[in-house]
Amino acid sequence: MVSKPFAVLTVFLFTLATLSTSSAFPNLQIPNRDMMKRQEVEDSSASQARGGRPGQGVDPPPPPGPLSFDGLKLVNDRDHPWRPLRNGDVRGPCPGLNTLASHGYLPRDGVATPAQIITAVQEGFNMDNGAAIGATYLGHLLNGNQVTDLLSIGGLTPKTGPPPPAPAHAGGLSVHGTFEGDAGLTRADEFFGDNHSFNQTLFNKFVDFSNRYGGGFYNLTVAGELRFSRIQDSIATNPQFTFKNVRYLTAYGETVFPINFFVDGRETERKLSMEAAASFFRDMKFPPDFHRSSHPTSAEGIEQVIAAHPWLPGGNADGQLNNYVVDPTSANFTDPCGLYVFVVGALQGLYPNPTGILRRNLIKNLGYFYNNGFSECTELHPFGQL
Repeated sequence: MVSKPFAVLTVFLFTLATLSTSSAFPNLQIPNRDMMKRQEVEDSSASQARGGRPGQGVDPPPPPGPLSFDGLKLVNDRDHPWRPLRNGDVRGPCPGLNTLASHGYLPRDGVATPAQIITAVQEGFNMDNGAAIGATYLGHLLNGNQVTDLLSIGGLTPKTGPPPPAPAHAGGLSVHGTFEGDAGLTRADEFFGDNHSFNQTLFNKFVDFSNRYGGGFYNLTVAGELRFSRIQDSIATNPQFTFKNVRYLTAYGETVFPINFFVDGRETERKLSMEAAASFFRDMKFPPDFHRSSHPTSAEGIEQVIAAHPWLPGGNADGQLNNYVVDPTSANFTDPCGLYVFVVGALQGLYPNPTGILRRNLIKNLGYFYNNGFSECTELHPFGQL
C-alpha cells in the first residue's frame, strides 16, 4: 500500500558530480559543468514579476491554497499562447513545467518562486493542492535559492541570484538525483552527458511500448512495462546507475504523470495519444484546444505501476554494469517518514551553518514542506525555530 505522503510527492516530475562533501546526501549530484555553461545567461537580473532582484533577500510567504474553481477548463487559451524559447530561457527535465513556462503560466524564462509554480500546476493541470505544495518545496529546498526564493526549472542560472555557500548550489531541477534522475522515460541518464533534453531514441521506445502494450496509447499497463524496462536499460548500460531515495520515489510518479495530466480532461478514458505525448515531451506545448483535468488529481494509478514489476531501491555497485545492489537504508514506499528524514539530513549537509536570512528561510520552507504531507511524522528542527 502506497502511503498518502508518497502518493502526493512522487507524482510531480520535475523529472527530478556527487556532493561528496555531504555524506548525508550521497545521491544528489551537481549538474556537469558543460550543462551549467549552456544554461547560464548573460543577464543576471530577475523577472520583474518576482518581487525581488538576485541577491535581495525575500521573506518566503506561505504557499497558496486550492483554486477557487477546480473543474474542467480550457487552458490552451488566448491568454496563454505558446511562444518559442528566447536566448537565456531555461528548460529542464520536466515536460509539464516546460510546457507551463512556454505558455506563460510560469515566467517564460523558467525561473519562478514556489508560489508561482504551485499556482501554475494547479491552473494548467489541476494538480491537487497538497501534491503541488509538497513536490514544489521538495524541489525548492534541495535545488532552489533559499535567500531569493527562486527556483530554476532547468539548470544553474544567475537569474536565481548569487549562489549559496558551498556545498549548497541552487542548481535547479536538472540537478542529478532528485526530480531528475536515472532511468527517465524520455531523458537520458546523466552518465551519458545530457540528462535534461528530449531524447528522440527514448521517445521512440515510449511509442513502441505504447503500440505493443496499449494499442497505440500510453496507459497504466504501458507505464508498468516501460518503467521496468528503463530500469533494466540503466542497469545494463550505466555503471553509475542509482535508483534510490528521492529518485526512486519520483521515478514511479513520472510514469503516471502523463496519464493524469496530459490527457484532455474531456476524455473519458485515461490514455495518452502519441500526438499529445509528442506535443508535451518534445515540443513543450499544449495540444490544440487542450482542457485540464475535470478534478484535482495527483498520483492516481501509481500502485498499479508498482505492482506490475515490484522493484527495490538501490543501484549498480562498484561502478560495474549489471551489478544492481539493493539499498535497505533508502527511502521507500513503506516508510511514510523516510523521505522527510532524508530531506532533513540532506539539508543539514547542504547548509551546515546557515545564518541570517538564509537560516530564517530554510526554517520557513522546511516547515511548509512538513505541513503538506508529513504531519504524522515527528517534526525536526535542524536549524532551530523562529
